[in-house]
Amino acid sequence: MNGATTLLQELDDAIARGSDESRAKALWHATDILITGRYSDDEISMFGEVIGRLADEIEVAARAQLSELMAGCDQAPLNVIEKLALDDEIDVAGPVLRDSSRIDEKLLVESALTKGQAHLLAISQRESIGEAVTDVLVKRGNQEVVTSVARNEGARFSGSGLLHMVRRAEGDSILAEQLGLRKDVPRHIFQQLISKASEDVRRRLESERPEMMSQIQSSVTELTGDLQSKFGPSSRSYFVAKRVVTTQYRQGNLNQDSISNYARQHRFDEVQIGLSLLSSLPVDVIERALMDRNREMILVLCKALDFSWDTTMSLLFLGAKDHLITARELHDNERDFGRLKIETSRSILKFYQSRKNSAGADALGGRQPELQVH
Repeated sequence: MNGATTLLQELDDAIARGSDESRAKALWHATDILITGRYSDDEISMFGEVIGRLADEIEVAARAQLSELMAGCDQAPLNVIEKLALDDEIDVAGPVLRDSSRIDEKLLVESALTKGQAHLLAISQRESIGEAVTDVLVKRGNQEVVTSVARNEGARFSGSGLLHMVRRAEGDSILAEQLGLRKDVPRHIFQQLISKASEDVRRRLESERPEMMSQIQSSVTELTGDLQSKFGPSSRSYFVAKRVVTTQYRQGNLNQDSISNYARQHRFDEVQIGLSLLSSLPVDVIERALMDRNREMILVLCKALDFSWDTTMSLLFLGAKDHLITARELHDNERDFGRLKIETSRSILKFYQSRKNSAGADALGGRQPELQVH
């Protein structure tokens, strides 16, 4: 502790003399000793006291230089890091906001909530960023900030953060493309993104993310032969159901209650035909959505039709193997359903309609009705 004691004495001398030169000399001496040595937590705290007190006495250029040094120091005192990170001058705050491993998520959030766009941009360039931080960046950040965080492979997004990014990407082709290129964007978010994107962006994403686009395309147009043989229009019961449900639809009596009642009675034909009429999607697409292990499409469909969770849950049970769902899976589905927005789900539905093939469009015969989402 002799070195630290000496530093405190130099600090007293520097402040007593009051010259910029003496303060700077003591600061850089303390910083050099800290960076080149290895110290205990108590010793680092003492260095923090010394450097922190001196940092208050120096000009912006010197604080910026100190920030550069502290940003790369694995044992930088926490009080000094906080002081630098919350400095109003971006030349001072920037280095530690971008590079310091000693800055915690709470401090990053505080800076992102209280400082300007230059500070947010610096945070967006960190090697890794947690969800709590990106939530603030995508809400407060300007176009440069949100594009930067979308490019950052080390950034992690919450579900609400991604949805906010999708909304901000409307009319912003650069952001839409950067977001679409992220490998951690789940399929249902990617669907929402491309449903709102320009044709140019869609073409570029089709080129860059063919595997994702093919998954979406297959969910809209793929036929499932085994399901058709079990539930499809070749059976007499299907044609009876088609006649009954179509009549009900034409009379204006087909609605959420009808679908819910059919689902609870395990009347699969009536459900798939009814949903096809209400959504203007081919029957085979509805069938796939109901039976697919990935429940994203049925959740989006129900949200687009403004169905309640109770009705949605009935449809989930109808399509589940042996009509059984674990409590955990049901909880996860309810959470995902709650996060979906009606407007974005309807945008996805319109995208499905625009991508359906002509053969699927004729599955019910004749002209498909308009989407009923009132």
